[in-house]
Amino acid sequence: MLDKTNVRKTLEAVKAEGRTALTAPEGKLLCDAYGISVPDEGLATSADDAARLASDMGFPVVMKIVSQDILHKTDAGGVIVGVETADDARKAYDTIIANAKNYKPDADISGVQVQQMVPAGQEVIIGAVTDGSFGKLVAFGLGGVLVEVLKDITFRLAPVDNAEALSMLDGIQASEMLKGVRGGDPVSREALADMIVRVSQLISDHPEISELDLNPVFATKDGAIAADVRIVLDHDQPEPRHRPSQDEIVTAMNKVMRPRAVAVIGASNEQGKIGNSVMRNLIDGGYNGDIYPIHPKADEILGYKAYKSVKDVPGDIDTAVFAIPAKFVAGALTECGEKGIPGAVLIPSGFAEAGEPELQEEIVKIGRKYNIRLMGPNIYGFYYTPDNLCATFCTAYDVKGSAALSSQSGGIGMAIIGFSRSAKMGVSAIVGLGNKSDIDEDDLLTFFEQDENTKIIAQHCEDLKDGRAFAEVAKRVSKTKPVVVLKAGRTSAGAKAASSHTGALAGNDKIYEDVFKQSGVIRARSLKQLLEFARGIPVMPVPKGENVVIITGAGGSGVLLSDACVDNDLNLMSMPDDLDAAFRKFIPPFGAAGNPVDITGGEPPETYKNTVRLGLEDDRIHSLILGYWHTIVTPPMVFAKLMVEVKEEMAAKGIEKPMVASLAGDVEVEEAAEYLYQHGIPAYAYSTELPVEVLGAKYKWARGAGLL
Repeated sequence: MLDKTNVRKTLEAVKAEGRTALTAPEGKLLCDAYGISVPDEGLATSADDAARLASDMGFPVVMKIVSQDILHKTDAGGVIVGVETADDARKAYDTIIANAKNYKPDADISGVQVQQMVPAGQEVIIGAVTDGSFGKLVAFGLGGVLVEVLKDITFRLAPVDNAEALSMLDGIQASEMLKGVRGGDPVSREALADMIVRVSQLISDHPEISELDLNPVFATKDGAIAADVRIVLDHDQPEPRHRPSQDEIVTAMNKVMRPRAVAVIGASNEQGKIGNSVMRNLIDGGYNGDIYPIHPKADEILGYKAYKSVKDVPGDIDTAVFAIPAKFVAGALTECGEKGIPGAVLIPSGFAEAGEPELQEEIVKIGRKYNIRLMGPNIYGFYYTPDNLCATFCTAYDVKGSAALSSQSGGIGMAIIGFSRSAKMGVSAIVGLGNKSDIDEDDLLTFFEQDENTKIIAQHCEDLKDGRAFAEVAKRVSKTKPVVVLKAGRTSAGAKAASSHTGALAGNDKIYEDVFKQSGVIRARSLKQLLEFARGIPVMPVPKGENVVIITGAGGSGVLLSDACVDNDLNLMSMPDDLDAAFRKFIPPFGAAGNPVDITGGEPPETYKNTVRLGLEDDRIHSLILGYWHTIVTPPMVFAKLMVEVKEEMAAKGIEKPMVASLAGDVEVEEAAEYLYQHGIPAYAYSTELPVEVLGAKYKWARGAGLL
């Protein structure tokens, strides 16, 4: 039974005293209230006190300085371990007090904590931090000096359940240490997971706890006990971000993304103006809804009747696209509110990104007042191809498909358009988010989740305004549709100075990495990966298992493809003897079965065909990686057409497995790769890494969605 009342009283008392750190006895009180195992202890205010407490507790004991002004006790000479007698306890008390006063003469010293020695075990750290975007996070890693040297720590959004806590134990590089090494006993995973769960509940129930360390926690085969507790408070809690309900988001986003009528505020007849480009894209793109140009003086723009204000338009308007200078946006947005327009696409720049946060705050207030959802400002607009909607001043795009992409940057948006056109990748939507004054990535996820035209969502972001909301939505959406994210700024660390070990280790990117994994998000490491994942993941069927086999005509490619499998968490199947013998029937004696299956470069087309057919037919193999080597014996297009033929032959029998291909050769392999891709086999010329990365991304999604 959790004792929240006692914890609340303690935290209120600390706040009343103007303190931001708990003393060790106060930390023990919080741990006891939440069932977090800590040693017996007492507070000594004299040397005789220390001797009595230690004797009652039983030797040996540990003695530590208790001072709100000394957080790092060891640095101050404020910790003495292995005190064996009452006389030693008296001496230790005097030494610790003297060291503390020497370290910080003005420190407010409460006394010395006398603590029961805990049994030796594997040292780990369990902690918690507060992130500006993700909120409360719980952390786990190896404890003691190792956590600072190796920085081997993993984070999860708090609170966590037991299954998530257990996943944290496997989420560090040194996880094998917990299983027992060199004859040592494994630690109790259940005890550690339980402690992680309880810490996560404590920080979730009490938001003012900004940082928490249990370090070290001694883990043994019988349990886990925290030898030291450090808790830091932040009494100034930010106001929670306004967040509409899911139904409200879906209703509003359908109005914004699939409007029946669009107003262009700042529409123009003059070429070179943004308002002119938006109008032309709407008209030339074939948008079938109503288009209302808004201009203070014009009577007609590009053949459409113009209006001085949206309030003069006789019909309903779902979305207004703004193409006017920043200083005029607030006034026009107020008129949109008075008209009852639910969505605004704010193309203009000149707001927070240009050192004008007040202008942005003003439009946010107007949007909130009138319940207008704001896309932008400082964006290129958006495309929604199923409705032929091109609400942007950028180049038109009309190749329809199932990939929805978004970017925080206009330049990245144009790269998405260019790649999509070059690769003949159909898209359902391309969206610019810019400053994200309102609509952000989780709003888009919520829309695309219910959008029947979208099968995969790929997003570029520089930050997440509300990482927790994003994670919660992404965890739900990724169960049915892959979510790929390219997070820019991977190398920057969190800016806030931390008071705890956990806080100091909470690098911004490490948090993103772990929360994305927790949420089922596939993380792209580059723009190229983001685009290739968006293109390739929907092409392949879902694998039925983890067994991957490489069939290659070049031994060198086979080695590189094997390395790439390791890098992308793919399981190279151990070849059973009977299957090994079956492959050997088709390859020359100097080839190699096993995995990779090396058919050698001089083989005729029939060898590729027979080995790939065998790989598809055998139920124990779940996906294939093909390595092609350009020879005159088997030219590139002969290989490509043969692979498609085998794939379609098997599909007719109900056999479908993911296949990717790496093609090495002269320029003809480019055409062959494109042919393969257009027929459902993601293929890449001159690369052994990309095809395996795409297959690896498919597997990451399938695992996270529980499909394997």
